[in-house]
Amino acid sequence: MSQSRFDIQTAAVIGAGTMGRGIVISLANAGIEVLWLDSDPAMLAQALRMVEDTYAHNVRQGRIDQAEAAARRGRIGTAAGYQALADVDLVIEAVYENLELKQRIFRELDGVVKAGGILASNTSALDIDAIAAATRRPEQVVGLHFFSPAHIMKLLEIVRGAKTSPAVLDAARELGRRMGKVGVIAGNCPGFIGNRMLATYVREARAMLLEGAYPYQVDGALQGFGFAMGPFRMYDVVGIDLEWRARELAGEGQDQPEVQVDNRLCELGRFGQKARMGYYRYAEGSRQAEHDPEVDALVQRESERLGFQRRAIGAEEIRERCLLALVNEGAKILQEGMAESSSDIDSVYLNGYGFPAEVGGPMTWADRQGLPAIRERLNALAARHGEHWRPAELIDSLATLGGRFVDYKKEA
Repeated sequence: MSQSRFDIQTAAVIGAGTMGRGIVISLANAGIEVLWLDSDPAMLAQALRMVEDTYAHNVRQGRIDQAEAAARRGRIGTAAGYQALADVDLVIEAVYENLELKQRIFRELDGVVKAGGILASNTSALDIDAIAAATRRPEQVVGLHFFSPAHIMKLLEIVRGAKTSPAVLDAARELGRRMGKVGVIAGNCPGFIGNRMLATYVREARAMLLEGAYPYQVDGALQGFGFAMGPFRMYDVVGIDLEWRARELAGEGQDQPEVQVDNRLCELGRFGQKARMGYYRYAEGSRQAEHDPEVDALVQRESERLGFQRRAIGAEEIRERCLLALVNEGAKILQEGMAESSSDIDSVYLNGYGFPAEVGGPMTWADRQGLPAIRERLNALAARHGEHWRPAELIDSLATLGGRFVDYKKEA
């Protein structure tokens, strides 16, 4: 069905895990009536208690009054099955990252939800077109990638599939505004904008552990640059085991040298902050990361087991490799048209990944360095560390022409 405008007043959320909870709160806070569905009634009951606790905490903090808390809670209802979702304007699927499961859900929704309903996935990396292909309405399928915790984090990546209609993208942008989010349109590629770039940044951080650095040194160097937290502190917060389990499920990636430290930590049950130990230690009831010499010893053992000759790695090299990895991948995203502008890429990193606001985002940082200098530094890294550092074609052409990322617009 083609519509010139979609008016989202009612929604449904499938999944009562951490992401589903934050999304439901975001929708209810924006004045939208929400139906909530999960295959596990106990999980849904627990999620509803968490919502109650969140609103009670907001009242105690003076952010909202009792009447507003009751109004928000009153917008949230539960659904026993997909049939109850027939008349909603929008459904957001927020189950775990498994393509077959998501396709099965979308196939079922397509047969139930009204013709004018938008179907959205909260996937953080999966192929939106593959999900949309399970329906007869691919023009009304969109990615709505919230960041955790979804009711607090500002960023919303709006992922356009090959057939997503402009009217659906407009409706998603408007929904983002109503929820107080910063909405950024992203193309459909593995990891979209944010996580695609993050993969290269984290790869360098992990590689440097094997070459001679320790987690606290990498995090310290990047926090010294202004990041809210370094990559290993970030993994402790989100859970080291998430990627580990995903690799296990996918049956690939577990043998990569860069993830061996993560694998050893997970085998020891060091899943991060929730387990009170990961890359760091955490005292009971504390979020304060404490340096753990046992992790340094584990890093050294793994590094030596894999045959690395360890060397001292300074803060400058750590920052150089992690920042230039972001910039080079960001340039590829821009040249492929997966982001509409370099400022959109910056917006993703400022609002979703703790990049220092005073620096203005990775692409602005690169423009200020001058792209000829960025090209030269990438070529130097390629000579030392391999072809994956070869400058993106866009960096090469802009450096030659004296251009900047901020002025670049991909020709349609």
